[in-house]
Amino acid sequence: MASARTIKKPAKKPAAQPVVAKPTAARMSLDEVMRVLEKAGTVQTKKTYARHGAKEPMFGVLFGTLKVLLDRIGIDQELALELWSTKNQDARNLAMKIADPAKIRSADLDRWAKENTMRMCGAYIASLAAESPHAAAKVKDWLASSDEELRAYGWTLIAQLANLDGKSPDDSFAKRLAQIEKTIHSSSSVERGAMNGALIAIGGRSAALRKLATAAAKRIGPVEVDHGDTACTTPDAVTYIGKLWERAKKFDSPAAAERARESMRTRC
Repeated sequence: MASARTIKKPAKKPAAQPVVAKPTAARMSLDEVMRVLEKAGTVQTKKTYARHGAKEPMFGVLFGTLKVLLDRIGIDQELALELWSTKNQDARNLAMKIADPAKIRSADLDRWAKENTMRMCGAYIASLAAESPHAAAKVKDWLASSDEELRAYGWTLIAQLANLDGKSPDDSFAKRLAQIEKTIHSSSSVERGAMNGALIAIGGRSAALRKLATAAAKRIGPVEVDHGDTACTTPDAVTYIGKLWERAKKFDSPAAAERARESMRTRC
């Protein structure tokens, strides 16, 4: 008679542990952000910002501190609008960084462009516009404006699009080069500075536009811009276009290098 075999029952698997969601950081309130900004401000930074056109109220918060806050807050369009409404320059600087380009309204872009007084932040608003669905409309509206500041924003936006818009044909930017060459010296100082920036950015878009922009810059010659009581200078377009290409050796163009990076609005 065959001996009976002992059949071992399979060991029970340990019960699956419930998945516990990691707690998320609480959303920062407007009051909390304003307290952090006020604590971080310095008198010296306020003086520097004032020389660049910033007006009270402001605390004088370094952009490095704003970057830390951005990393903590992330994208928050509601908070961005609340910060802008305070009229505090540091709050507005942070608002431009945490704003959601997919949600910002065309009217808000117009309002922010008109209300911003800190010249060095014009590129942030232009960058926000370039990342939004309103980019093409803002180029048209701002360049046609009777306000020279808005026209300058239009040219700064073109500079941003030269870097970020990889789909538009180069010919559309070549036409802008002709417009710059024809009108730069007869435009206001603030527009001349923005046009010179657009000229440089277009020169970094492609090899063909580099050639066209460099030739245009040589014909234009020196560009005079009033930078007020600041250490800012107007870059020589021919020299600067060359530097852009030298720095972007590993990419097809300086514009391609820029598209591979974090948005200028949030990284600086």
